[in-house]
Amino acid sequence: MTGQVLVASNRGPVSYTLGDDGSLTAKRGGGGLVSGLSALGPGAGTWVCAALGDGDREAARRAGPRLDLADTGGQAVRMLDIPPLTFDAAYNGIANSVLWFVHHLLYQTPFEPVFDADFEARWADYRAYNAAFAEALADEAAPGAAVLVQDYHLSLVPWLLRERRPDVRVGHFSHTPWAPPELFRVLPDVVACEVLLGILGADRAAFLTRRWADAFAACCADLLGAEVTDEGVTFEGRTTRLGVHGLGADGDFLRERAFRPDVDERLAALREQVGDRRTIVRVDRTELSKNIVRGLLAYRRLLTDRPWWRGRVTHVAFAYPSRQDLAVYRDYTAEVSRVADEINAAFGAEGWTPVVLHVKDDFARSLAAYRMADVALVNPIRDGMNLVAKEVPVVSERGCALVLSREAGAAAELGDDALMVNPYDIAGTAEALHMALSLSDQEREERGKRLAAAATALPPRAWFLDQLEALRA
Repeated sequence: MTGQVLVASNRGPVSYTLGDDGSLTAKRGGGGLVSGLSALGPGAGTWVCAALGDGDREAARRAGPRLDLADTGGQAVRMLDIPPLTFDAAYNGIANSVLWFVHHLLYQTPFEPVFDADFEARWADYRAYNAAFAEALADEAAPGAAVLVQDYHLSLVPWLLRERRPDVRVGHFSHTPWAPPELFRVLPDVVACEVLLGILGADRAAFLTRRWADAFAACCADLLGAEVTDEGVTFEGRTTRLGVHGLGADGDFLRERAFRPDVDERLAALREQVGDRRTIVRVDRTELSKNIVRGLLAYRRLLTDRPWWRGRVTHVAFAYPSRQDLAVYRDYTAEVSRVADEINAAFGAEGWTPVVLHVKDDFARSLAAYRMADVALVNPIRDGMNLVAKEVPVVSERGCALVLSREAGAAAELGDDALMVNPYDIAGTAEALHMALSLSDQEREERGKRLAAAATALPPRAWFLDQLEALRA
């Protein structure tokens, strides 16, 4: 592939910590975007991202337009020093408190949302945040460049960039689900239409599953009166093509990383805690959509209705705090711990702790839990894909059963071999856990192999390059 490629995302491939002495320490990340851009070769790609904290902002100020290549592994990165109040209003006030809630169906509608003057001020900041990205991309893009804009944080960027640079090719990718029209209409009409028109500024809008792409198209037809065809969405004489690119687990990386010494150490510690009991494993951020509390309630129902599992199974639950600057997330994190403690108090016995809960993020420990999993519990209320559902079967040593929400995007690819559940149904989820624990070793291993094969069929690097090829076609 030839020609310049730009990626735009809220979070970039590197982050900085500011020391007390003024020194900056860079930490590089990974993922499909990083591996995809690196696959293009040196100098082919540029990443535009936002400064997320004090260290990032200081690095952006010192670096000027581009970060030091020594910090980024040779990747050209432009980090935007957006004013902190503007960034907070756009990121926390709109992206994570409004758009995320709409697409994941998280609102308690008798009480929220309330779209008042405060919301209007935050929406103005969201526009300004998106405009900063559009300006930077317009400045960075060579004639005819391909620009891949990522996710709900930047839903207005495609249209804003098209206004500034009609010569570039623009793609937008949504990593979240997309709300159906009757729920998307929760947004004020003018805002809902602005979001849709922002994405329709792209030449191509892509999603993780056909279900989410169809929901977006339905919103365009319902709110804008756009025409939806096999070609895409046509509005005011211009067509935005729609695409679907499922994202799989990076099997090679996981299999190598999961057997390093630090993971072996954590696995030994977990096995000492659990003994030779069966394990139900979940690894999630305490994000509202992940449905951790209902998962714990289903495990309690399992122990209540089927007492012979008491002492024979342990729920290894890793619930890593997320978005703790938002009160509703702090409350949810506290509720996870409270319910886990309640289960342990009600059912715990000498030598057996029913729920082993960890709340401090530790990737090596997560991989250790993957390796020992007999059952993986993945029951989100709604999820664009859910990579944990794909990662556990790849790493599990004895093959694992997967209890999976039908509302996860991964259900489209893994549903044949998972035990599917309604994420709101406590009794149904408890029954699925019982069925998963009751599988014969042979059936669990066979299911696990098929799940692992499906999970790694769409590796991150291919996911990125397929988007780029389709945009350029």
